[in-house]
Amino acid sequence: MTDDTQRKYVVEKSDDEWRAQLSPAEYQVLRQAGTERPYTGEYTGTKTIGVYRCRACQAELFRSETKFDSHCGWPSFFAPLAEERVEYIEDVSMGMKRVEVRCANCGSHLGHVFEGEGYGTPTDLRYCINSVSLTLDPA
Repeated sequence: MTDDTQRKYVVEKSDDEWRAQLSPAEYQVLRQAGTERPYTGEYTGTKTIGVYRCRACQAELFRSETKFDSHCGWPSFFAPLAEERVEYIEDVSMGMKRVEVRCANCGSHLGHVFEGEGYGTPTDLRYCINSVSLTLDPA
């Protein structure tokens, strides 16, 4: 896990710059660690082959080959494109202990990762990612 108070990102912008670039919904999730409502995101049921990028900085984060239907209400992946593409932050908000997933390139909130719950995936992990945090580049 990373201590984000000391982290320098490749893409760094002021709060005003992020607000100008992102829609209010994107800003709320990506920069304020919000969450979109379950089953409302554009990529929840998508089967399109391609690469999922960070909507804030366009860094490649996930491949469609690792996406699976976990029936949780958000797009789910069993692995990032590469470990160095994401960072992990301990999240003790909402009265529970979770692991937040952020873009390692710009620090934007993507969602959370859960483990050991029998997902039947090669990693036994579920990266539960907000659709509004992603952009899909079809193959």
